[in-house]
Amino acid sequence: MFVVIIVQDLMHPYCHFISLEVTGLSRCALHTLPSVRALSLTVPVSQGVPRSLWKLGRLSHVAIAVPDLEKATALYRDVLGAQVSATVPLPEHGVYTVFVELGNTKLELLHPLGEKSPIAGFLQKNKAGGMHHICIEVDDINAAIVDLKEKKIRLLSPEPQIGAHGKPVMFLHPKDCDGVLVEIEQA
Repeated sequence: MFVVIIVQDLMHPYCHFISLEVTGLSRCALHTLPSVRALSLTVPVSQGVPRSLWKLGRLSHVAIAVPDLEKATALYRDVLGAQVSATVPLPEHGVYTVFVELGNTKLELLHPLGEKSPIAGFLQKNKAGGMHHICIEVDDINAAIVDLKEKKIRLLSPEPQIGAHGKPVMFLHPKDCDGVLVEIEQA
């Protein structure tokens, strides 16, 4: 006779089965064994073992490429009543930036700084502008980069660069992120 014990790890969509053979018991003794239908663990087997050496944090900002930075700044400041930063040139990234404070996150308005700006190329394809990327904070950008490389996520530069907030950033290839350009930023 076999007794089957089903152990389910709730963190995974599959079950693990363990079969035990019971021998040496009389037929009468077998009838007195308790009946077990299923055993489900409510505590994940992997509890206490870190899944990764880094974790995602909060949404830092959503970046919007704009063809007219003054007009876009006026929209958020004068029409919508938001607090906006001064225009900051970032020549190493080829952009001008303005941050729009939203309380729980920010919008980053991007405008080309020079002809080789990646935003100039974006605006050539999207004349009216549009969402360019999202930025999510990470608690350890170096560990995140190592892990993402191991998971075959392509990075758009060999090393982190200093971003608009003065913190290391890395861009992830949109083809590996469901069509979205994702920037990770050291928290």
